[in-house]
Amino acid sequence: MNNRRFARTAGWLALPCLVAAGLLAWYVTREPATPFEQEQAGATFEPALVSRGEYVARLSDCVACHSLAGKAPFAGGLEMATPLGAIHATNITPDKSTGIGTYSLADFDRAVRHGVAPGGRRLYPAMPYPSYVKLSDDDIKALYAFFMQGIKPANQPNILSDIPWPLNMRWPIALWNGVFAPTATYAAKPDQDALWNRGAYIVQGPGHCGSCHTPRGLAFNEKALDEAGAPFLAGALLDGWYAPSLRQDPNTGLGRWSEPQIVQFLKTGRNAHAVVYGSMTEAFNNSTQFMQDDDLAAIARYLKSLPGDPQRDGAPWQYQAVAAVQDAPGAHTYATRCASCHGLDGKGQPEWMPPLAGATSALAKESASAINITLNGSQRVVASGVPDAYRMPVFREQLSDPEIAEVLSYVRSTWGNNGGAVDANAVGKLRGHTDPASSSPIILHMR
Repeated sequence: MNNRRFARTAGWLALPCLVAAGLLAWYVTREPATPFEQEQAGATFEPALVSRGEYVARLSDCVACHSLAGKAPFAGGLEMATPLGAIHATNITPDKSTGIGTYSLADFDRAVRHGVAPGGRRLYPAMPYPSYVKLSDDDIKALYAFFMQGIKPANQPNILSDIPWPLNMRWPIALWNGVFAPTATYAAKPDQDALWNRGAYIVQGPGHCGSCHTPRGLAFNEKALDEAGAPFLAGALLDGWYAPSLRQDPNTGLGRWSEPQIVQFLKTGRNAHAVVYGSMTEAFNNSTQFMQDDDLAAIARYLKSLPGDPQRDGAPWQYQAVAAVQDAPGAHTYATRCASCHGLDGKGQPEWMPPLAGATSALAKESASAINITLNGSQRVVASGVPDAYRMPVFREQLSDPEIAEVLSYVRSTWGNNGGAVDANAVGKLRGHTDPASSSPIILHMR
C-alpha cells in the first residue's frame, strides 16, 4: 500500500517537473520573432542603403570589438576578458564559411538586437544587444546591407572561448536575457523635442554608451538602460579604466561642460577639459569623429538633460593655487616628470595637454584610470586622418609602484582635487594585468 502511494505521489510530482523541463528547453532554445521573417536571402541593396549602413556601423562602433590591427576589417579575433574566462569577438564579414555570409536579414536581426545566433545559440552579452535592441528596423536593414555588400569577405576562423565547462553553457544566457535585456526598439518621448529624442536614441541604442559608463549589478547587468534609472551613465569601472559619469555631476561628470564642448570633444577628441584616452580613444578614432554634426548636437542635448547626484558627487570643484615648490610626497616626481606638459599649476596646455587640476581622474574616488594611463601611456589620437603629436608616455619602466602611487596621490590632492590617495598595491595589480598602449591604433577605412 505504502509503495503504491509513493509511486502515485512520485508520478504526480514527475509530471509538473517534466512540463517545467519542457518549457525551459523551449524557452532557452527559441528564436525571437523578427519583422524580417519574409525577407529573401541574397537580396541586392541600393548603394544608398549600403552607405547608410556604413554610417550606422560608425554610430555603433562595430569595429571596436570586431577588428584587430593588421587583420581584415570586421574579421574578429579581439580577446575580451570576463569574470568567467576570455572570449573572442567573431568574424562578421560576409564570408560564408567563417563569417556571416549565410545569414538572412532575420538571422542578422536576431543576432544584433536579441543576441541569438542561427539555431538558437545565445551570444554572450559582451555583444551589447541590450542596447542594440533599440535600433530601428530601418537601421538594422541598412546595417545588414553594409555588412553583406559594403565590406569584403575574410576567411578567418573564429577563436573559441576558454571559459571552462559547465560555465561555458549558453542556455542560461536566455534566462539572463529574460530578466535583464529589453525587447523593444526605442520609442520617442512625446514630451521631448526631435533633437533630444535623436540623442537619446544614439546614446541608448547604437552608441551603447551605457555598456561602459553605467555601473553593473551582481549579474553583470547594467543597472539602468535609460534616463529613467539614476545609475544610467553614472560612471563605472571596466577593464582597468574608470568610465566617468556622463550626467551633470560637476566633479566626476559633465556638469562643467557646455553642449558645444561636448560636441567638440566627440568631434575632435579634445576640449578645454580633457583629451580622449583609454577605451574612449578607440571610440573616437573609429566612431564619434565620423558622426554628423546634427547627431553630435543631439547627443550633447540629451546628456545635458541627465541630472547629477550632489550627494554622490559632493560640492563642485574649485581651483586652489599652491606654491610653486612643494615638499609633499610625489611633488618632486610631478615637477620633473609631469609639469613640462601639465604645468606646475596643473592647468595643462588646453586643448593639447589636458589639465590635471579638476580632471575627472583626479576627482573620482576610483583611481584605475589615473594608474592605467600613468603605467601604460595613451593610444595615438587620430583626428581627420592626422595623428596627434602628443601622447602620454609610458612610465611603467621609469617609475616604481610606490613612486607612481605617490605622484598620483599628489595630483589627486592638489589644486582642489579630492580624489584621494593611491595605494602602491593597486598600482602593482594593474601593472600585472595591463599592457602599454599601442602607438599604432586601429583606424578603419571601411571602404
